[in-house]
Amino acid sequence: MPFLLELPPPWRERGWKLKIRDRERAEVPHVTVLYKRTAWRFGLRTPGPLDSEPDPTLVPAEILSEIDTHLDELRAAWDQMYPENPITSDEDDDG
Repeated sequence: MPFLLELPPPWRERGWKLKIRDRERAEVPHVTVLYKRTAWRFGLRTPGPLDSEPDPTLVPAEILSEIDTHLDELRAAWDQMYPENPITSDEDDDG
């Protein structure tokens, strides 16, 4: 079951969503920003856009601020959904 972070008005009413989708266990940990049929992936391990298309600059600053504000909650949700692919891992400590 996906994790949906409720956005404050007016973003939710305008069609924006922040979601950690199910069936993404092998991917880099991320939250998906959805607007109608367009989706952007933003990293949870290293915050920021994961793809150049669609253009991540089209995501409103207020939506990015919501990701930043709720980053700990989003990370905890990812770790709960995908314990085999946690945000922090032994590989992260090898640097």
